[in-house]
Amino acid sequence: MMRKIGILPGLAAILLLGGCLPSFGTEKEEAVQENDESIEETVMIPDVQLKEEFYKTPISFKKSASRGLIVNNIYTKYDMQEAEEGLLRLSNQHFNPKNHYFQEGQHIDKETAQAWLSRSSANKAGLNPPIEEGMSEETASEVAPNYLAHIVEQNYLVMTDDKKLHLAGISVGLALNSTSYSRSGKETKITDKVLEKQGMKMAEEVVKRLRTQEGLSDIPIVVGLFKQESRNSIVPGTYFATAIAGKGQSAPTGWKVVNEKYVVFPASSANGEYREMNTTFDSFKQDIDAYFPSFVNVIGTGFYKDNNLKSLEIKVPIQFFGTSETIGFTQYMTSLVNQHFPNVHTEVSITSVNGPEALIVKEADNDKPFVHIYGY
Repeated sequence: MMRKIGILPGLAAILLLGGCLPSFGTEKEEAVQENDESIEETVMIPDVQLKEEFYKTPISFKKSASRGLIVNNIYTKYDMQEAEEGLLRLSNQHFNPKNHYFQEGQHIDKETAQAWLSRSSANKAGLNPPIEEGMSEETASEVAPNYLAHIVEQNYLVMTDDKKLHLAGISVGLALNSTSYSRSGKETKITDKVLEKQGMKMAEEVVKRLRTQEGLSDIPIVVGLFKQESRNSIVPGTYFATAIAGKGQSAPTGWKVVNEKYVVFPASSANGEYREMNTTFDSFKQDIDAYFPSFVNVIGTGFYKDNNLKSLEIKVPIQFFGTSETIGFTQYMTSLVNQHFPNVHTEVSITSVNGPEALIVKEADNDKPFVHIYGY
């Protein structure tokens, strides 16, 4: 699973030698964008688009109006990242990156988000269920838990013929708790059926409220329901449902299932739908152990979409044995990746107690991975 990877000097040299580096121009397109106070400002549009599914972003960059809340409301760093990246994938289906530009959400500010995340008994705008009179916090966490943990907003812009950027779409992700935690630490699991019902209800209310804001009455609004994993999870949660409120529609319609899942390898069970991949990963790990017997805890995380493995991220911890041995091992690891995962986008991070040692990134159906050894 390839995340946000910067091109390091050593890696850039390898890409140039391999002829795989995109054409990085220096020109930027100039455009005019109107801000919330109806004041026009000149922004720059970079001419580089690394992948066709990536959105270009106007410069100067506008930070999210609710920035900072996600750290407090999302349990794990994995969910923090996936709540935003997963919403980008959903947005791709409605707002084409060829002619849309990305901007962090500007219409749900921090104060509004905090109000919406509250219980309705504490704030009239709260979307979470109220605590009834006489009900303790402990009881409420079981029978009326906080379903909504966070709200992610993304904006999508288009450029007119006169070089002006205008809002063309909004995406909203509702991060929902799959586990409720009382102050005493007691855990209560929330069923998928309940999450779906509560999430759809909240999505309708969010769209209704956004429609009352100036300029948003006719803007398409995509909504996604995200199931947050438990606090001790080592994999991210995923979006499980999505819908869109088209131009002028007061509520999202046409709810669709989002079939995405993260799976850890080696899997706890060799049975089921991941048996073949689990066998392949075990063979990969055995080859590593044969070369370097002191290995421990080689972990892979696979991202599945519509039951197909789309990407694989592997973390390989090593003891530091010096530069020459690190180079030799990295070369050996690269050959193993080509051998075991020829048709899967694969990213391997080799680390030691000193930090990152090497990075291998292999695109699907490409036997020439990008390789970077830190310090070179």
